[in-house]
Amino acid sequence: MGRMLIEAVSQASDMALAAALDMASSPALGQDGAAFLGQPSGVTITDDLAAGLAKAQVLIDFTRPEGTLHHLALCRQLGVQMVIGTTGFNEAQKAQILEAAQDIAIVMAPNMSVGVNVTLQLLAMAARTLHQGYDIEIIEAHHKHKVDAPSGTALKMGEVIAQAQGRHLKDCAVYAREGHTGERVEGSIGFATVRGGDIVGDHTVMFATEGERIEISHRSSSRSAYAQGSLRAARFLASHTSGMFDMFDVLGLRSTLAHP
Repeated sequence: MGRMLIEAVSQASDMALAAALDMASSPALGQDGAAFLGQPSGVTITDDLAAGLAKAQVLIDFTRPEGTLHHLALCRQLGVQMVIGTTGFNEAQKAQILEAAQDIAIVMAPNMSVGVNVTLQLLAMAARTLHQGYDIEIIEAHHKHKVDAPSGTALKMGEVIAQAQGRHLKDCAVYAREGHTGERVEGSIGFATVRGGDIVGDHTVMFATEGERIEISHRSSSRSAYAQGSLRAARFLASHTSGMFDMFDVLGLRSTLAHP
């Protein structure tokens, strides 16, 4: 993901790469961040977070929850805004991020793709109309290296659907089925997870009833869409000094999502 972001920034006329961060064990430390493009940026890959953020206005973070929280603390101290694409946070960790948003502006979303967020809009519309007599299942597939399940995007889809129907996902989600499960519980939202190969990210939501089935899908063939969405989020933060936002705010979808 880091390379995709560096390439996207290098092609953006209104942005400049301020830092390229990696783990202390990375063999890339000391190399030019854009060397893989054949166009050196003059920015050296480093594990020194403070030095890297010294000239930055926004940090785009796609790491792991523990790493993001470490970065968050220093961003809050230095007044650097954040775009967070990391997934897998627990409720306590989400609370820490929300607290930090009192001092810095943060865009946090499980998926930065513009297409995925438009898909969420379609799901809300479908969920409001298909709220009676339709069974809802969410199927997601990712590469074999992904460590959290269901994906953050799948969970967001479930949250959007439940909210559109006046419910809470925690009250109706079913994450596993095995053995003699009995009949499907009416009103439940089921999740199925696939992990394998190099699948970038596939998500399908199925609304199934007697005689018909409606499927709304989004499939990613490249991470470039995540990078471009992240840059849109960074541009959005240029006009904010504090607050918690997501891609609905960035794309102006908040009001349309909220109304039937």
